[in-house]
Amino acid sequence: MPEQSENKIEKVVIVGSGPAGWTAAIYAARASLEPLVFAGRPKQVPSLVLPGGQLMMTTEVENYPGFPEGVTGPKMMAKFEQQAVRFGTRIQTDNGQNPDVSDPDDGHSFAYHDCTKVDLSQSPFTVWGENDVCVKAHTVIIATGATANWLGLENEQKLARSGGGVSACAVCDGALPVFRDKELAVVGGGDSAVEEASYLAKFASKVYMIHRRDELRASKIMQQRAMDNPKIEILWNKQVVDVLGDQMISGVRLSDTQSNEESELALGGLFMAIGHTPATAFLDGQLELDEKRYIKLADPYRSTTSVDGVFAAGDCVDSVYRQAITAAGMGCKSALDAEAWLANHGVE
Repeated sequence: MPEQSENKIEKVVIVGSGPAGWTAAIYAARASLEPLVFAGRPKQVPSLVLPGGQLMMTTEVENYPGFPEGVTGPKMMAKFEQQAVRFGTRIQTDNGQNPDVSDPDDGHSFAYHDCTKVDLSQSPFTVWGENDVCVKAHTVIIATGATANWLGLENEQKLARSGGGVSACAVCDGALPVFRDKELAVVGGGDSAVEEASYLAKFASKVYMIHRRDELRASKIMQQRAMDNPKIEILWNKQVVDVLGDQMISGVRLSDTQSNEESELALGGLFMAIGHTPATAFLDGQLELDEKRYIKLADPYRSTTSVDGVFAAGDCVDSVYRQAITAAGMGCKSALDAEAWLANHGVE
């Protein structure tokens, strides 16, 4: 496919390639908008944005409709990508706007480009990629997602990548057979940690909440929920200093935050609930964000943002559900909103 000419203005540029980004691309491409996607470039640390989003860290997806036998996260995202490219989506790569599709068993190509910055101060907008790539666009869809916060331990990262029993989403993974009737642990002390522990208690034989303080940060009602659940035990003043196990987690090493005494806890699964970081820093304050740095929608029922012609979808907006299917739905809305914006402004 030929390179974009310097004077061309793209109708739709999509930044991000998780469920929201690829769904937006599918809808935009089927509307003959020829979307251009900045998919991101694989990094070596799970806390950084990956093409394909957080599903690239998920070994088995069982709760997305249409996959009755389950599917791996990378394979699912590759299928999303293939569908988008089938209808004319272009992807910015080292070799230009390359329509090649990654193999569903191998994950995404390392040639894909990150978006490095944007200028949303005037229309048409400007989107920069790697190697000084510069693109003008009538509309921009931000679908960069959010990354789970991790402890940063070497074996934690290894087991999270390999499906070895370390996860950052109990709702995504907790019902998998590998975790059923096992002793599990949740790291964290806020409302999300209690919600994760309560969900896991439906399937686990026991759930430990590992918290580094002597009281939870969760709301009073959520604290009581944890205290009242006979399957949940709170380990106060403890922090995880190592994750044990080779192919599969076998336990964690804990350090007491008051005495520094170390101990080991045998586990069949470990879940992080210490927050998420939305991938919005590259916006450099050009869109209105909420107090947690998520993009604030101008209309909660739409995908519109504080800048006319800029739309947002997925986990960079959603701090509540953070599911593949809700992100995909938001991606659909963003493409439809962008299509309507272009029609209303006479862009053909």
